[in-house]
Amino acid sequence: MTVVTVHEAKTHLSRLLAQVEAGEEVIVARADHPVARLVPFEPADRPPRPLGRLRDRARIGDQNWGDAEVQALLEGVE
Repeated sequence: MTVVTVHEAKTHLSRLLAQVEAGEEVIVARADHPVARLVPFEPADRPPRPLGRLRDRARIGDQNWGDAEVQALLEGVE
């Protein structure tokens, strides 16, 4: 693990990113107090779900929601 100052991080960012790509952790400190940690990026395990997959399959029934204000919000009426 490497600890660098903010100034060093700005000056040598490309070198630090190469270290991170190689699997090393880099800590950026300000006045001897750690403020950030550079670690390799790990993509999400699965792609985001597309919006609208259940369109026309799920419906809000005609049940009484109890509060007219809540029912108006659900129906998109203002």
